[in-house]
Amino acid sequence: MSEDEFTKLYKFMQSEFKIIHEGLEKTATKDELNLLTNAVDAFTKQSETYMQEMLALGHKVDRLE
Repeated sequence: MSEDEFTKLYKFMQSEFKIIHEGLEKTATKDELNLLTNAVDAFTKQSETYMQEMLALGHKVDRLE
């Protein structure tokens, strides 16, 4: 590989790494991911609590019948 070819390859790789680096900067940070995870966990807990309440209510109605 001649020095000219190496230089072209080096410049090409630098431009590709720059594109990748810019893309990584746009991705969600750990804080944003933690925020989303916590929101999903909270929703799951609320849903689970609601389902337990509905089961208890169903048993109550069955006893009354």
